[in-house]
Amino acid sequence: MSKTDSAEARGPELRAEGLKLAYDDRVVVEDLDLVVPTGRITVIVGANACGKSTLLRALARLLNPRAGAVALDGRSIHSIPTRSLAQRLGILPQSPVAPEGLTVIDLVGRGRSPHQTWWRQWSSADEEAVHEALRATDMADLAHRAVDELSGGQRQRAWIAMAVAQGTPVMLLDEPTTYLDLAHQIDVLDLITDLNRHQGRTVVMVLHDLNQACRYADHIVAMKGGRISGEGAPAEVVTAAMVQEVFGLRCVVGTDPVSGTPMVIPMGRHHEGIEDAAPVATG
Repeated sequence: MSKTDSAEARGPELRAEGLKLAYDDRVVVEDLDLVVPTGRITVIVGANACGKSTLLRALARLLNPRAGAVALDGRSIHSIPTRSLAQRLGILPQSPVAPEGLTVIDLVGRGRSPHQTWWRQWSSADEEAVHEALRATDMADLAHRAVDELSGGQRQRAWIAMAVAQGTPVMLLDEPTTYLDLAHQIDVLDLITDLNRHQGRTVVMVLHDLNQACRYADHIVAMKGGRISGEGAPAEVVTAAMVQEVFGLRCVVGTDPVSGTPMVIPMGRHHEGIEDAAPVATG
């Protein structure tokens, strides 16, 4: 199934207008506008310290803007009650840590907290949501294992299962492949794509690997110096000129022989003399 065959766009619209984000006196993001495509996968890319994770924190209401606003379906997220927002928007931060000894099923169960109140405690619907999340992430067989006993890839699946159980139509993920080996990176990205295509969830994630971003994104947002340098479909955004501008890296951009998306081949100092690099073989 191609990206264009994703589940029909649905769910709330997330947008940022005129955002200014700062830590103390250090401005990180300035005058940023962004409309997140509903029901699609958006990947934010850029060099270190360009504001990617800061933007994601603001979209999740973990950071108050100095100016501008983030809106969900036209309503400022800062005006939405916390429980109501947590039912519609979830975030998986970088390198989350579970309490020692917490089992996978208990961690996933915590994703149901926004749906509970003092008059509505754990229900059969919560139970089903947890078990469905475990099945969707292929974690059912590890449900009663302690999270801190799992491999890196398994732990990341457990945290994603918690986000799945939360049931939000919008998922924000900050570098979900960090510290994972290549096989587990692809495994996690495939899982996220399944959630988007089969459940229509809107996904926004930060990735460092440009080639993985091109493979998995419907929409790429390239950031430089706290501003958006370019955005759109991978084939429109990821060019040698963009990589030079945003990352300060000379490269050749060819075609990924597996996915047909752009593939970035960095040059580096020891290969800069090769001005006319051969095109990427496709078969």
